[in-house]
Amino acid sequence: MFDSLTTLQGSGWVLLVILLSYLARHLPLAALLRDKQRQHVLFGATALTCFLWVFRAGIFEGLDVHFLCLTALTLTLGFRLAIFAGIAALLGATVAANESWAMFGINGLLGVVIPVCVSYLVYWISFHKIPRHLFVYIFICTFFPAALVIALKLALVGSYYALDNIYSWDTVINNYMQLIPLVVFPEAFINGVVMTLLIIYKPEWVYTFHDKFYLDPKV
Repeated sequence: MFDSLTTLQGSGWVLLVILLSYLARHLPLAALLRDKQRQHVLFGATALTCFLWVFRAGIFEGLDVHFLCLTALTLTLGFRLAIFAGIAALLGATVAANESWAMFGINGLLGVVIPVCVSYLVYWISFHKIPRHLFVYIFICTFFPAALVIALKLALVGSYYALDNIYSWDTVINNYMQLIPLVVFPEAFINGVVMTLLIIYKPEWVYTFHDKFYLDPKV
């Protein structure tokens, strides 16, 4: 299944394996094994993300569009668990949709790792640099990064296909990147709705949300 592996695809696999190996050493496994609720949230979020990613649309192979929900995943699980949950969801979607295994490393880096990193970075900056408020969490930590990461993901994946000479720039721009304005708002809306419902009804499931920071005016 790796017969036609290009240099960039091979590099993507190597980088992804190195990154996951490093992060695996810092996973809070002991705490996770003791916390049944967090285990259920992790497995449920991973399964839902995988199910969402199976449904995609596209004209050319690889240039597929689907909603990510990685910002909601990051805020719910935290940085490290979100990356592993995203990679697990990508694995399931790759099997279910019969995607190219050669592209798994690239898809993992551009479609999971970078979106999760950007989502968590926006949250971290907001938490430390902006006055904490419920609406700040919903709009700055959820709505804005969700729109940003799907635009970034499409731009990066499209650029990869052009730089690796799989498709021409005209094909990528006209059949893939032009879709960015159409998916930005729906992606932001979906993530915003998901996180709003979670922090209202199940705030204990959300790793990055704490009542004392976002609801207590004295903090």
